[in-house]
Amino acid sequence: MEFMNIVSVLFRWFHVAAGILWIGLLFWFNWVNVPLGPMLDGDTKKKLFPEMLPRALYFFRWGAVWTWVLGLSLLAIVYYDGGLMFEQNVGGWGLPSIVMLAIVFLIFPAYDALAKSAMGKNIRAMGAIGFVLIALIVYAMITWADFSYRAYNIHAGAMFGTVMIMNVWMRIWPAQKKIIPAIKEGTPPDALLMAQAAQRSRHNTYLSVPLVWTMINAHTVVPGANSWLWLLGVTLVGWLAVSLVYSKSLKVKGF
Repeated sequence: MEFMNIVSVLFRWFHVAAGILWIGLLFWFNWVNVPLGPMLDGDTKKKLFPEMLPRALYFFRWGAVWTWVLGLSLLAIVYYDGGLMFEQNVGGWGLPSIVMLAIVFLIFPAYDALAKSAMGKNIRAMGAIGFVLIALIVYAMITWADFSYRAYNIHAGAMFGTVMIMNVWMRIWPAQKKIIPAIKEGTPPDALLMAQAAQRSRHNTYLSVPLVWTMINAHTVVPGANSWLWLLGVTLVGWLAVSLVYSKSLKVKGF
C-alpha cells in the first residue's frame, strides 16, 4: 500500500506537468500562433514555420501522450483498484459500468463522424449537440451505472481527454505533416487539411477547460455542489470563456 501511494503521487505530479505542457501549447497555437499567421509575409512563413512548428508540435503531441497514459494509469490505481468507482453499498461492476467505460474510451469514431458532417462545420451546432451528448452520458453514468460523484466527474474528463488525444494524433498531426512541408516549399497547403487541423484544434481548446474542472472537482467536495448539474454548468461557462478569449486573441497587437 505504501508503495502504491508513492506511485500515485508521482503519477499525479507527472500527469499534471505533462498536462500543462500539452494544454499550454494548445492555447499558444490557438490564441497566439493562429492570429499571428495572417500578418506574416510568404518569405517569413517559409523561414519561420518549418523551424518553429515541428518543435512546438513535438512537445505538444508527446505531452498529450504522457498526460493521457498517466491519467489512465491513475484511473486504474485510484478508481478501478482503489474502490472509488461506486459509493459504499451502492452499485458495482457489471454490464452498465462496462458499457459506460466503453463509451468513454471508444467515443472518438462517433465524435469524428459528427465533426466531419455538415453540422460539424458549425461550431455552435457542434457545441449544442456535444452538450446534449455529454449530459446524456453523465446522466447514464449516475442513474444506470451508479458511478460515484468523483467517478462520473473524472470519467467525463477522461472522455474529453480521449477525444482530444485522438484529435492530436489522428487528425492534427497527420495534417500538419503535409501542411508544414508545403509552407516550406512555398506552395499553398491543402485547404481541406488546414480546415481539419484548425477545426480539431479549436474543439480541443473548448474541451480543455471543462476537462480541467473534472480534474480538480474529482478531489473536491463542496456542500450543495455535488450535483451533476454543476458539471454541465461549468462546461457552458468554460465554453463561453474560451469563446471570449478567441475574440480577444484577434485584438491583441504587437509593438
